[in-house]
Amino acid sequence: MPEERRYKDYRVYCCFVLNRLVSELGIDLYQGGLEDKIDRILAEHPHGLSKEEVKHEIRSNHYMTEKVLGHLVADGLVAVEQAEGHRFLVRITKQGVLHIRKFNDFYKEMYRAQIADHYRFRRPPVWLDA
Repeated sequence: MPEERRYKDYRVYCCFVLNRLVSELGIDLYQGGLEDKIDRILAEHPHGLSKEEVKHEIRSNHYMTEKVLGHLVADGLVAVEQAEGHRFLVRITKQGVLHIRKFNDFYKEMYRAQIADHYRFRRPPVWLDA
């Protein structure tokens, strides 16, 4: 019998997206004095991820990608801006950086099985070891 696919809660996908966006900034999420540096860091790193890259990161469909981004935008954790042509750029906000720093341990504990399942065929990202 084929293995049953487990449904992942959109919240764990939000965790994946926020952590990926932080990794794109190239910063240590747990460095001292981060609160005072975030505005400068975000200004120096204006890039983000395309919606397609977000979809690839969460390894889900268009519907779930839109749902996840909708929640992240509504909570003020990311901003979605229209870029060139029909592309959209997803950027983390200061609130998003502070949120994921505060709740990463909670997400890792709460969604341990879902995270392990998500990364079962590839190397886990750095944020899982933090």
